[in-house]
Amino acid sequence: MKVLHSVHPEDFKIYQTARIRERFLIDKQVQPGRINCTYTHYDRMIVGFANPTDKELALPNYPNLRADYFLERREIGIINVAGDGTVIADGQTFELKKLDCLYIGKGTKNVTFSSNNSATPAVFYLLSAPAHATHPTTLLTNADAVKVTLGSASTANYRTINKYIHLEGIKSCQLVMGLTILHDGSVWNTMPAHVHDRRMEAYFYFDVPEGQKIFHYMGEGDETRHITLDNYDAVVSPPWSIHSGSGTASYSFIWGMAGENLDYTDMDPIAITDLR
Repeated sequence: MKVLHSVHPEDFKIYQTARIRERFLIDKQVQPGRINCTYTHYDRMIVGFANPTDKELALPNYPNLRADYFLERREIGIINVAGDGTVIADGQTFELKKLDCLYIGKGTKNVTFSSNNSATPAVFYLLSAPAHATHPTTLLTNADAVKVTLGSASTANYRTINKYIHLEGIKSCQLVMGLTILHDGSVWNTMPAHVHDRRMEAYFYFDVPEGQKIFHYMGEGDETRHITLDNYDAVVSPPWSIHSGSGTASYSFIWGMAGENLDYTDMDPIAITDLR
């Protein structure tokens, strides 16, 4: 399992493109017939991908977790971003269509992933954080998710936010998770920018059309940098960093957080005019 260590904001100021990509980007991890995970030292969040094809994949127990099984001390959120798939958690079977979300609580010993059709396989995006209590395994379809529409076409950020794991939704210990869909013609997400001093965040970009790119912006508000991302790339955002992006075409992305609280609105905004 790949490991990403924490970075101090003063050190980040001297990073060039290659170093930023090395320290924050999680790319090329969606691979047919494999589960790939990255362990981050930001609130111990694990970012993972499961892409089952013709065989069932079991969530592994990585040696560096020092646990008897993956979810012995952890919880996990799962969102499917491709073909229909199935997740089995300790004998319970859950069918996930595209954009459906499944939360699995601490103490679940066996988790497997499969695709209903190998010709159109599922791609499961995984976020896992340490948990101190057990919450029930819960499936929430995209149709039943809380939806909030923000922005406008005139500022190219007309978007619909889908909330899954949050205070008024699926219950968790510290995981917060949802996804945002950009409307046709809009390319900006999460603007005005903000930081979460009490939480880290990870972004996963998907439904990026072939040949298009995402420009993801990060860094302190007065010292920003950017990196480019492709379809199915993820990026880790430290608590001191903004996390905002624009694309050369419309796209969707999954946001997920872990840290001090579950309050979706706990953020410190930065005015557009103050960005540097």
